[in-house]
Amino acid sequence: MQQLVEYIVKALVDNPDEVQVRAVEGETVMIFEVQVAPEDLGKIIGRQGRIANALRTVVKAAASRQGKKATVEIIS
Repeated sequence: MQQLVEYIVKALVDNPDEVQVRAVEGETVMIFEVQVAPEDLGKIIGRQGRIANALRTVVKAAASRQGKKATVEIIS
């Protein structure tokens, strides 16, 4: 699932080499921390957070198919 997040984020930004995705395993949920270049931050968040919410929706759907819970956090 980490590769899925990384693939989507790299497709959205201008500097795909600076994308870092880290998976943090919690007790009940897996959190994917996404870090991008400062100039690409707006492209990941989108207008009124639409792209970020869409990314979270895709990750939640993929995780639920595996019987898990997951979310995405964008770190500046």
